Amino acid sequence: MPPRRAAPDSSSAATDDARARILRTAAELLFARGYGALTMDELAHELGMSKKTIYVHFAGKDEILLAIIGAIGEGVRRQTDAVLGDRDLGLVEKLRQVLLIISQNMGRASPGLLRELQRLAPRAYRSIDELRATNIPLVIGRILRMGAAEGLVRDDVDPEFATEFWISAINGLSDPAVLGRTGLTPRETFDRAIRIFLDGVATEAGRRQIAAALESEAPPRPGAGGRSGNRVGG
Repeated sequence: MPPRRAAPDSSSAATDDARARILRTAAELLFARGYGALTMDELAHELGMSKKTIYVHFAGKDEILLAIIGAIGEGVRRQTDAVLGDRDLGLVEKLRQVLLIISQNMGRASPGLLRELQRLAPRAYRSIDELRATNIPLVIGRILRMGAAEGLVRDDVDPEFATEFWISAINGLSDPAVLGRTGLTPRETFDRAIRIFLDGVATEAGRRQIAAALESEAPPRPGAGGRSGNRVGG
């Protein structure tokens, strides 16, 4: 007689569902209204549950913030891995799709939200830099090596050094003080910076192909709607 299969743990599934619902609602509050609006009282109200129930799943606001940032990082890795592993896509199209995924995720945070996190939630702010340090080598480093193999990236470019250069550049450019001086959003900053970076590492043939592929994804000009819409925390 075959062994009986264990019944699914319904309590575990319910816990996962509750955590996912809390994180989804918390992220909506955070990106729409800012760090200050993400209080346990407001979150409980939006969820229609007690604060006590929320505390069963998360120790507090900081833990929720870290979980949101971690979930975004995991989502980006999952999506980019799927694109880079798709054998039906050429490298330039993979690059275009990967950059769009990253750009859209960076667009969720406004300069105001980053200022709030830097000032009021430094641990969460540091985790964003740590997330870039983890994800960028897995994505940009991989693209550089694939590009070199196909003659789109210059053979004198050291992928490891170029990756470290990009991490430092995007972290610096995404600092709230720098965003204040440039007047750009995080997404606009990424879109402009990555084009300068790729132009520097690509071969002549690579520049032409990359420029053509990214033309449809050109970033908006300042004052042309790039900073309009909901602004978080400022």
